Amino acid sequence: MIQTALQVFCILILSAILAACSGQLPTWRSRTVSFVEELGRNEAADLFPEEYRSLLDTYEHGEALYHVRKDDDGADRYYQLAFQKAEMLQSEVIRVKKERTAEKQRLIEELAAKADEERRVRAETELLEQAQQSALAVKSAPSAVKKNKIPITLQPTSYTVRRGETLPQISARSEIYNDSSLWPIIFRANRDQIRDPKRLWPGQVITIPRNFSRIDADEARRYSVRNEQK
Repeated sequence: MIQTALQVFCILILSAILAACSGQLPTWRSRTVSFVEELGRNEAADLFPEEYRSLLDTYEHGEALYHVRKDDDGADRYYQLAFQKAEMLQSEVIRVKKERTAEKQRLIEELAAKADEERRVRAETELLEQAQQSALAVKSAPSAVKKNKIPITLQPTSYTVRRGETLPQISARSEIYNDSSLWPIIFRANRDQIRDPKRLWPGQVITIPRNFSRIDADEARRYSVRNEQK
């Protein structure tokens, strides 16, 4: 890369010195010189070394005709050909850079999705651990739990999901719990068919637990608050 850049620099400097000693320049020469310089700055030599070398060879051929043989017309044809090669090379450089940018964006989005999935798994794990702790508390203090049972009678033990409903909305219904923050209780009881409490399918029939303690209800409310803060 460094050697190629030095070669380009030397060619352009020599061309400028020779041009200063010459008369009127061929029509395409000045446009081609600036184009070659721009491509050198835009990594063309690294991305497309063969094409860039071909461009330089064509340009150098024009220089030889112009300065050595004094053939302005012949030199101008080579300068024009070099300009056309530079245009095609520039379009390829732009394409590759756009693809690299798109690839970087795709990787960023994949990492963000992976981080979201990890947060979801941690939340589910935490919910399961809380459920296990609540179950242990029930076993260790059955008399206290019995006193704290929430009396709910003659209320449905299952519910058919309607279009657009979420677990918090279902939990808030008067015939369910009349409290949107108790949705984790329903979530735990239906883990086999619900992965996202805010994404349900119309027609799903979900279980509505009725025999849960006040400890379970308090745990559900705390989890609901933490989930809303994320």
